[in-house]
Amino acid sequence: MGLRETVDSLFRGPEGLDLTSGGIGWPLFYLSLPIVVMNLFQVLYNLADTFWLGRHSTEALSAITFAFPVVFLMISLALGVSVAGSVLVAQHVGAGNENRAAYAASQTMAYAAILSLVLGVLGYVFVDDITALLGVNETVAPLVVEYMRVYAVGLFAVFGFAVFISLMRGYGDTVTPMYVMAGSVALNIVLDPILIFGFEANPLFAFLGLGGLEASALSATGFTGWGIGGAAVATVFSRAVALAIGLAVMFRGNRGVRIRLSEMAPDRSFGRTIVDIGLPASVEGAARSLSITVLLVVVATFPNAVSGAYGIGTRVFSVIFLPALAVSQGIETMTGQNIGAEEVDRAAEANHFGARAMLVLLTVGGGLIVLAARPIAGIFSPDPAVVDHAATFLRVTGLTFGFIGVMRAYTGGFRGSGHTMIAAVISLVTLGFVRLPVAWIASEPLGVMGLWIAFPISNVVGGIVAYLWFERDTWRDGNLTESGPSPEGIEPKVPSTNDD
Repeated sequence: MGLRETVDSLFRGPEGLDLTSGGIGWPLFYLSLPIVVMNLFQVLYNLADTFWLGRHSTEALSAITFAFPVVFLMISLALGVSVAGSVLVAQHVGAGNENRAAYAASQTMAYAAILSLVLGVLGYVFVDDITALLGVNETVAPLVVEYMRVYAVGLFAVFGFAVFISLMRGYGDTVTPMYVMAGSVALNIVLDPILIFGFEANPLFAFLGLGGLEASALSATGFTGWGIGGAAVATVFSRAVALAIGLAVMFRGNRGVRIRLSEMAPDRSFGRTIVDIGLPASVEGAARSLSITVLLVVVATFPNAVSGAYGIGTRVFSVIFLPALAVSQGIETMTGQNIGAEEVDRAAEANHFGARAMLVLLTVGGGLIVLAARPIAGIFSPDPAVVDHAATFLRVTGLTFGFIGVMRAYTGGFRGSGHTMIAAVISLVTLGFVRLPVAWIASEPLGVMGLWIAFPISNVVGGIVAYLWFERDTWRDGNLTESGPSPEGIEPKVPSTNDD
């Protein structure tokens, strides 16, 4: 079997998937696998930043640790737009109404542009105040500000691409965004060391085996790099290229959902629909990011080695959680399409199947992380103190990863049914009322260990709460094609035969 045949057998577009009938496992697998790959590419981008900035300086590594939750907060506040669009597209596709799905996608992208512009301006203006609230020390704070200002300017590129992925996923196409993401991440990985270090004393030269005339020729340009600002520029530029490709795909409309310029004038009734569905999703994302951000206030009370270890640990977690995130998003789409098709029991089984699979898979993965904690930590930092703290963090947390998978599976189902408020409450309980208070209180008598133990405790609580709430069956009345947004608010403004 050739490479192309192998790829085709693993990755199937919407034309090769039936999400509303037949078995559960294989459709969920084929829907989720490209999402795993996409998220892996995203993690590779994060790891590349961590790897190169860790070799730039310990301060730069600490700065990216503090900048990440602020970035996440900005994106989370706009997250509701993409969740609302994805859910509406999924339910309308499941109900067989391509026109409404296309209109929902067009409106979602328009509102995403508006919201990301507003948040970008606010982020640029108030980044100094946010950094001060985090208690970042004076050696790291200017680096956080430098990174965040570049990121704020390019927020629409980052968020717009995320919306493209969500809309295509709602339609059932996770393969096309995967290919676009691959190109974007490859571009970012190439740009990262160049824009961070420039061409003088660039560690990439040694890695590639360049020396002598080649290195001298590049160094002669005089470009010395932009440090942490270069990492931000690499991110924004690579995402801008990806967004341009994504918009071209959706305007053409021959792969996945279609958008039309004539349907992108903001519709206030659709805006209310986005608020109804999306606001709780934004609250959920904001709760996650705020808990991480506030937790950094606790982290900031420890030496830089601890904040560096915290950054390494959260990056490693993002790798092991890839299947959970993918299955959560796959379940969101399957739940939405099955509810739209009035196959509610099938939607429930998709949730339970995903939760069982994630409990087993992530528990095994976490066990492997525990066994290899020190070598893994050593990849990201040569500092022995950072490695010691990071290894302890991984060992304390690893065996509870399966509960994260359970929570992610069921919250995906809540979102797919339109019950985004339930998903938000579960996240708020897990992070705001368990993880943060435990870390805050326990770090006083237990030191760094008090910070670390907050993670396994909150993981277990989150998985149990999500399962018990799903068993209440409150999500079953989530057909938005009938009881949610009014038909007037989501009908296309132009006939469905329009080829603009």
